[in-house]
Amino acid sequence: MFTALITGGTSGIGAAFATALASRGLDLVLVARDTARMEQFAHELHDRYRVNVETITADLADRDDVDRVAARLEDADHRVDLLINNAGFSVKGPIAGPDHDLQDAGFDVMCRAVLVLSSAAARTMAARGEGWILNVSSVAGAVSMGPYSAIKAWTTTFTESLAVELKGTGVKVTALLPGWVRTEFHARAGISGSSIPNWLWLRADKLVEEALEDLIRGKVISVPTLRYKVLMGLVKVAPRPIIHTASGLLNGARAREKKA
Repeated sequence: MFTALITGGTSGIGAAFATALASRGLDLVLVARDTARMEQFAHELHDRYRVNVETITADLADRDDVDRVAARLEDADHRVDLLINNAGFSVKGPIAGPDHDLQDAGFDVMCRAVLVLSSAAARTMAARGEGWILNVSSVAGAVSMGPYSAIKAWTTTFTESLAVELKGTGVKVTALLPGWVRTEFHARAGISGSSIPNWLWLRADKLVEEALEDLIRGKVISVPTLRYKVLMGLVKVAPRPIIHTASGLLNGARAREKKA
């Protein structure tokens, strides 16, 4: 019986991963801040799929909480076979603004926690010669749309570096780069998504199925759906000044959407 630990596992992409893995018979360790919501979701998964679901209440912006989750990953008596670093949120606002609290929290949750938890999982998995690590990044990391793009660019590069380091150990490492996914992520950020064409929106369950296939195949970079593969291919070959201009236009559209 395999066990997967998922951060941010009670909503959006994290919940879709939890459901997909439970349906395959994997036991779960869910990590989230909202204890009541997490416990309810855990009971639903257990009742529906008859798998064991452990819960850990943790705020990944808190270093002590991150250390507790890392210790669970290193617990040799209760092995974790798959780590999914999914916890995250939108980090918006001007880089040159005077208030950096949100950026600090973003770095803690989506950079430092990913580093610490991936490191703990990598050591433990490499020692036994098997394991999987999937870090949820974003196609936003390939453009230039403020702090969130910068954070996700780090996540992608970090994951690639970890994959290189762990080559030959039996541990597979994947960075998942989703596009626009219909979850509560954008609503929490105050973004309705009305300026985004319908064809760019993805379903979380479909995204997760493709990501799991890529993880099993050992792909280091997973960009689900043909439409986003094509878009990412264009971004790679486009001159950076064009990417900068397009990023500015997208930022302007998002700002107008929020005002509306």
